[in-house]
Amino acid sequence: MPRILPVEIAVQDAAGVRIALREGAARVELCQALGLGGLTPSTGLVESAVEMARAASALGYVHVLVRPRGGGFVYDADEVDVTIRDIRSMRSLGADGVVVGALTDAGELDLDLLRRFVDAAEGIDVTVHRAVDAAADPLSAVTSLAGLPVRRVLTSGGAADCRAGRGTLARMAAELGGAVELMAGGGVVVDDIVALAEAGVDAVHLSARSRVDRGGPSGPGGGEVGYDTTDAAIVRAAVDAAAATAR
Repeated sequence: MPRILPVEIAVQDAAGVRIALREGAARVELCQALGLGGLTPSTGLVESAVEMARAASALGYVHVLVRPRGGGFVYDADEVDVTIRDIRSMRSLGADGVVVGALTDAGELDLDLLRRFVDAAEGIDVTVHRAVDAAADPLSAVTSLAGLPVRRVLTSGGAADCRAGRGTLARMAAELGGAVELMAGGGVVVDDIVALAEAGVDAVHLSARSRVDRGGPSGPGGGEVGYDTTDAAIVRAAVDAAAATAR
């Protein structure tokens, strides 16, 4: 039977989880502050997502970004401690996986720290995020994961978006040889999905966002007017495009 390319949706609220479930996404990455590249979400959101996934009998559905701050991926001891505490917390809340990453001062993937993150996850899935795209050598960073017990890696092929990185994504897929799942993410739009499947990736990741202005006036100190929301039509179109790659 042909394999359908899984679609992962990055969501920032409970409504996004509900939409992703309804429209057929394979899983969600829970986060907040996507404008900063994503940060660790609240425990309340994780609890809500886990409850919705279980009610829908959606196995392996909830994956939580654990990132203590924006502004790069080189962390000090306090940030490492918080990250490990958050990983353990997300596991205790019922998350199916965590999404993590870290670099050394030299711009290499911090494999020792990633091993500590894997240990803290205690058996739930670990995805390494786009810290690999900020590495000095993204291809080497991704292929170095073959020796770690991580489930997948999220990458744009070291480029600004997956369209520009498609050639490197194809090389990554060939060199990994299935040892780690390769998930294409970074500026992905529906029209990219067929080409990414042809490059050999194992899954695609997108935020499927649109902007809304409801929510009332923000007032002084309230931030921007409006916010991002998960667009059901984009999620459905992505799922349909991924299904078409299996025909």
